[in-house]
Amino acid sequence: MAASRGLDFLSKLAVPAAAAIGLAQASIYDVKGGNRAVIFDRLSGVKETVVNEGTHFLVPWLQRAIVYDVRTKPRNISTTTGSKDLQMVSLTLRVLHRPDVKNLPKIYQNLGQDYDERVLPSIGNEVLKAIVARFDAAELITQREQVSNLIRSELLKRAQEFNIMLEDVSITHMTFGREFTRAVEQKQIAQQDAERARFIVERAEQERQANVIRAEGEAESAETISRAVDKVGDGLIQIRRIEAAKEIAQTLAANPNVSYLPGGARGDGNGGGSNILLGLR
Repeated sequence: MAASRGLDFLSKLAVPAAAAIGLAQASIYDVKGGNRAVIFDRLSGVKETVVNEGTHFLVPWLQRAIVYDVRTKPRNISTTTGSKDLQMVSLTLRVLHRPDVKNLPKIYQNLGQDYDERVLPSIGNEVLKAIVARFDAAELITQREQVSNLIRSELLKRAQEFNIMLEDVSITHMTFGREFTRAVEQKQIAQQDAERARFIVERAEQERQANVIRAEGEAESAETISRAVDKVGDGLIQIRRIEAAKEIAQTLAANPNVSYLPGGARGDGNGGGSNILLGLR
């Protein structure tokens, strides 16, 4: 009898206990690291207070927590537009963005949780087209840093109007139409041909100057030798002949395939016989 009464008592407590546990679980919510929360109240609307990380309480059914990821996230924005000289340009912009934490309630009221999907593509295309239209296609290449700075400053201003913070903005991709690309290639080929022609002209000029200097040196040497001959006779020429004959004799002596046979005296008593060089193989 007592056991049955105990079971009845426990069964009566089970329903309230389960309801209490469910109510406690519904009234507790966690905000993880890198996140913030906004509370929506059915009576007063979106509260102005931003909830930080940790475990917090709310009134079940009456209140609801909307959690935002406030860490920096990347996003690519691509567009195709015309330059100042009517050349088609394709640009890709990489943006690192995050929501302005103190204005999360306004972001939720005006844009919702997908604020980046609603705002960044539209303002990114708007800024890109406005900036690119100020420059010629060639200036977009030569003044890329200036173009990037203008896009960054304009996009920062537009994003701040929607309470979005931009950590970094950079151009990652830029391509042009086929006609402009072909014109750039032809210009590069023409420049290379001009550089090659200038090099050939400079080399010919250097060779001409070298020949002039060489000719002047030879003429000066010949003049010096001529003055020496006029002054001391042909002694200098004889010395040069002896030096040349000495070099020839040394060269022939080092060659094992060449033999030297002296001619000796003639039969008439004169010593003017012919000398013979034999090439042995």
